[in-house]
Amino acid sequence: MFFALSKIVWFLASPVNLAIAGLALASLLAFTRFARAGRWLGLFCATVLVALAFSPLSRILVRPLEDRFPQQLVHSGKVDGIIVLGGAIGVAREDIVLNNAAARMTKAVELARAHPEAKLVFTGGGANLLSQVVRTEADGARLLFLGLGLPEDRLVLEDQSRNTLENAVFTRRLVDPKPGERWLLVTSAWHMPRAMGVFRQAGFDVEAFPVDFLSSGERADFFRPYRKAARGLDIADDTFKEWVGLVVYWLAGYSDSLFPGP
Repeated sequence: MFFALSKIVWFLASPVNLAIAGLALASLLAFTRFARAGRWLGLFCATVLVALAFSPLSRILVRPLEDRFPQQLVHSGKVDGIIVLGGAIGVAREDIVLNNAAARMTKAVELARAHPEAKLVFTGGGANLLSQVVRTEADGARLLFLGLGLPEDRLVLEDQSRNTLENAVFTRRLVDPKPGERWLLVTSAWHMPRAMGVFRQAGFDVEAFPVDFLSSGERADFFRPYRKAARGLDIADDTFKEWVGLVVYWLAGYSDSLFPGP
């Protein structure tokens, strides 16, 4: 129920979707006696879309998320296991498909080669609400890892989870971590606070290894505009979703704190 509800609510509450819906409503109001209200609504929604698409607003909002956990070196002591969260890979026409979060996968391979004694765990099933999942993200991860030369006996693939909560619960159940073991959690830096909170609440003591940064960490983040509207809007949606997700997961008792940190 939580999975389905979260997908529906976010589709309706996404700032980009709301702004577009507002523009559509404004267009309809233009042909009614509420034309004046429609013009103001259209102006407001267009301003929001332009701000999200081109201004540094999204980058400013994502900075606190990405700064929350420090970056780590690949060679940083003994590692017992590497956990990679889904959201970056899929399968289409029996071939691997990577999206903007591909750094999750490439860094996982780099870590696996740097720590040959560590297990490599990928957690991700299918998060499609309206259609049946034929090939899971775990299927794509297996193709990628084997294709890049990692031995199959090092891989642990969890293919049932559909969100971060299930990632944590199912992975802990699958790998049964022992006290004193060091497990690295690899996911996008902007998603790391919520992921760490959920894994801690599930009783899995993992160590953050953030990747896939959307901001540069430099002063230019606060004034440099986006060159492509699609990129700015995509980051805006991810950022707003993450801030909302932090609050919802904490209120639901799925995270150990409102804004998890080191």
